[in-house]
Amino acid sequence: MKEAAEEEPIINSVVADIQQQLHSLLDSVSSVQILKGKWSLITTKLTTLHNRLSDLSSSAASAAANNPLSSDLLRSISATCSAAASLSALCHSPTPPGGKLKTQNDIDSLSAKLDAHTNDLEVIVKSGVLAENADVSASIVSSSRRESVRAEVRYLMTRLQIGSTESKSSALESLLGLFQEDGKNLLIAVAQGIVPVLVHLLDCTSSSELKEKSVSAIAKISTEDSSKHVLLAEGLVLLNNLMRVLESGSVFAKEKSCIALRVLSNSKENARAIGSRGGISSLLDICREGTPNSQALAAGVLRNLAVFEDVRENFIEENTVLILLALCNSGTALAQENAIGCLCNLVAKDNDLKLLVAREGGIQTLKDIWNSAPTAQSLEVVVEMVRAMASCPNIAEFLVANGFLSRVVGVLSCGVLGVRIAAAKALSHLAYNTKIRKELGEMGCIPHLVSMLDGKVVEEKEAAAELLSNLMNYAGNRRIFSKEDKGIVCAVQLLNPALDTLDKKHVMSILGSLLHSKKCQKQIVAAGAPAHLQKLVEADVEGAKKLLDSLGRGKLWGVFARS
Repeated sequence: MKEAAEEEPIINSVVADIQQQLHSLLDSVSSVQILKGKWSLITTKLTTLHNRLSDLSSSAASAAANNPLSSDLLRSISATCSAAASLSALCHSPTPPGGKLKTQNDIDSLSAKLDAHTNDLEVIVKSGVLAENADVSASIVSSSRRESVRAEVRYLMTRLQIGSTESKSSALESLLGLFQEDGKNLLIAVAQGIVPVLVHLLDCTSSSELKEKSVSAIAKISTEDSSKHVLLAEGLVLLNNLMRVLESGSVFAKEKSCIALRVLSNSKENARAIGSRGGISSLLDICREGTPNSQALAAGVLRNLAVFEDVRENFIEENTVLILLALCNSGTALAQENAIGCLCNLVAKDNDLKLLVAREGGIQTLKDIWNSAPTAQSLEVVVEMVRAMASCPNIAEFLVANGFLSRVVGVLSCGVLGVRIAAAKALSHLAYNTKIRKELGEMGCIPHLVSMLDGKVVEEKEAAAELLSNLMNYAGNRRIFSKEDKGIVCAVQLLNPALDTLDKKHVMSILGSLLHSKKCQKQIVAAGAPAHLQKLVEADVEGAKKLLDSLGRGKLWGVFARS
């Protein structure tokens, strides 16, 4: 307490000295002979600066004495006042030595410095950092450690808003180090309001170094799910700055920008903004000419954007298919995955684009990537692309001719849920005639589909049911299915009205195709189908009454046969 009491006069003395400089400066300005309009504006700014210094002197003075933010700023203000005094003295003559134009430029520069000093003082006083002591000993409990981090973040936030480029760059380095040290520090920083400060810095600075470090910090924040909404709240200001980095930033900055844009591009409004501002073109340029890592990241952003109908026209205008196919053939594994994912989203509802992909060698590209895939997990997006392409009848025939039936059947039993679902959906398109349905039955896919009917996820059950309802159009496949121990039981279980998100039409189609066999009818009844169907009839589910009536007739026929 004694030490703090001794420090207060020190800060007040420094402020008093500067205020005395300001008084002298104001007296000097009153005697200028040229550019009086500009000096009048300087007078107003000097008065404002004087008031801000008074605020500093009266708030947390003892802390301010030890705080490098205030001491550095006060030294800078004093230096500016000295330079201003010399400049005003020159203007006491109607013909200053440097000439009127140079003098005018010097006054404009002084005006800008005074604005910066006033702003910096306001930031320091309002931030509250002068009242904080961020020094914490190693023995302090964890709750105090968190408070220490909060104080340090607030201190760094203040440094990012005032001072020189070098000072801000140093503060960004410290902030990035804090993020690297502990993931919880990042969450604390976001809660303290670091994101708007970083966005403002990115928006206002002309320093490429500051832009690079700011984007790096924003990219790091974007990797935390709980912080993504804070970035989204920054809207177009952040979006536009990230796109400017894509156009003219360093390779490192472009990569970090893509990481942040991957998060921001998930909303329709942002996707539209990126498309309308040339972002797709910039991302495709990176896909074509960037480093392997930046290509993968840029393709990831494009993959998100391609989901939205509103921006697909921007893709078509940019010769996207050829660029992405080239990346599929030459990029890293992640670049290939994202490029295929982007193409898959683009062609989803456009047969013309599917045909373009096929004409440009897309089928061979898919085959090559499939053959070199290290794991089933890495095949998910490839199988999804096969599914999307197979929905076009002409391409489905070409896929079958290129050996994709055996490839897709081969992953029906893999341990990756998404791959199994995509494979079943792809085969639903590829099984377009009796010959192929017969071939699929002979390849042994029906036992795998029965296992999928018994899966835990509705999407898997439904994908398997849809494919089975198609395959059951071939009599040989009905015989294979009926011999599966769990086939009928699993299918009947899917009639349960409690599975209200599952479309019953495919299951009813499977069971309906088995009614020609009295043995199958009995198994269907024994598995509890009538009770489920009765509830579905009451719920007015299409097809339920017809199947229930068919089961009822079969039961009567069994009675007549025994009499």
